Order: sequence, then structure tokens, then C-alpha cells
Amino acid sequence: MARINIEQLRTFLATVRLGSVRKAALGLNITQPAVTARIKNLEQSLAADLFDRTASGLRLTKRGERLVSYAEQFEHLSQLVEANITDPQGIDFILRLGVSETIAQCWLPEFVSALHHEFPKVEIEINVDISTNLRDGLLNREIDLAILLGPVSEYSVNNIELPGFDLAWYAAADMRGVGGDDATLLDSKPIITYARNTRPYRELKTVLFERVGPGVSLFPSSSLSACFRLVEAGLGVAALPRALGAPYLKGGTLREFDPGWTPGPLRFSLSYLGDPKSHVVESAAKIALGVARAYPDASK
Repeated sequence: MARINIEQLRTFLATVRLGSVRKAALGLNITQPAVTARIKNLEQSLAADLFDRTASGLRLTKRGERLVSYAEQFEHLSQLVEANITDPQGIDFILRLGVSETIAQCWLPEFVSALHHEFPKVEIEINVDISTNLRDGLLNREIDLAILLGPVSEYSVNNIELPGFDLAWYAAADMRGVGGDDATLLDSKPIITYARNTRPYRELKTVLFERVGPGVSLFPSSSLSACFRLVEAGLGVAALPRALGAPYLKGGTLREFDPGWTPGPLRFSLSYLGDPKSHVVESAAKIALGVARAYPDASK
């Protein structure tokens, strides 16, 4: 018993929850051999087999089933110690962030700076991707905290709503509609928009089909930067976050126009798994919420 440690129990629980050594390794951000070694050492310490190894995967033994509840109690106690006793300056942790590009181009630097100030020893890994992929990464435990177009509708996920981002219509500075009517830009120019498998794309497509007609031309892109550059080049118009459009307006390469309607704000959430609890992840979410609320260009 003296050789049992929290990391062994955490690894055991991760393997139970995720169903395989490979997924546990991804979830814990360690190697598969490290997971296997921890499980083996735990079994040796307890003089008991915790898993039956079968062709279809791992299955808990009777003793393994009994250990789950005890391991969860150890896990909960460890979380309480970390939250209430451990000095944040000394917490050593790898935090895997999944971030939408809109956030990455707005307040992500301020968030990372605030996080480093609170937890200087925490190592931060950042993955910028579309929300669909971030959601999958979160549910597969490859991401600890996702900042995405949310919320994530899963019982296992905690969601914190963030301030949204207002959208505005943009065209190249010298582009004009037919007869000077900007409303005609939507049916005479391609609409450059978010990637095809995202919610903003689906919502915009639905409204455009209703207002303009099914003949509207959509150019989806997974890169917001590319969207702005394509509009700059006069290849189309786009409804994009106003928070990101200011530099282009100031530089005189783009202009805002009003076709008579604008899509609603982009709504983001901070999403993380509720089990197991993590003091660092929950604290990071609170810090991110404070930074987002202070960001001047997010809609309130």
C-alpha cells in the first residue's frame, strides 16, 4: 500500500473512463508505455489484477470495480488539497487549450498572460481550430479547456457563456453595389464566410437563401485572416467580427456596408469536462471569463 500514489490512481481512472490505454495516454498527455507502467505498478502494489486484457480491449475485474470508488475518493481529496492548500505559484500542470480563431485573434494573448501570472509553472499548449474539431477534442479528452462557438450540449461538459462578437458586412473600399445600392452586393458578389461545417456558415446560408435566393454564391473558408484578405482583394463580401475589422477600416482597404440586415453576434462558451474536476482548468475558465468581459470590442 505504501507504494500507491495519486498518479497511479489518476491513470487507473483515466483508463477506466476512456476505455483504453491509448485514450488514457492522450487524456493525461503522457505516453502509452507510461500508462501501462503505472497500471502494472498499481496492480503489483495491490497484488491484484485490475483489468482483464481481452482481444476487444480492457475490462475491469471484480477487484478493479471495487477500486474505482476508492480511487475517486483519493482523486477528490487531491483536488481539494490543490484548490485549498497548494500555492498557485507551485502548481505544475500542462493545460491544453482549444481556441476558435476569433478568440485567438482577439483576447487570447491577454488570457495567456493572466494565466501565466496566476500559475507561472503551468505549461500551456494551444490548438487553434474550428469549433466542430474543438468539441471533438474536448469530448475525447485531448483538450482540457475549449473556447468555441458553444455551448457543447453534452451532460459531461460544463459551459460558461462568454460575451459575443458583433458581426458587420465588409466590402473592398472601392466596391459598390449596382447603381450604388449596397443591398445588391449580396446577390451580385460571392459571400465569403466561415467553414462549411460550422454553425455561422449554416445560419448565414439559411438566411441568405431566404433573403437573396438559392442562387447566392458562398465561398467558405476555415481562416478568418483569409476571409479578410479575399474581401480586400475584391473577390467577394463577408459578414465578419467587427472586433477584427477595425485595422482594415483604419488602413482604408475595407469599408462596412449595410444591406438592410446583419447576422446575429457570434456566441462563444468556455467548455470543459466536469469529471474529473480540475482546479487549474476551473480557475483558467474563470480567468478567461474575466479577460473576455474586459475586452473592449466584445458585445455586451
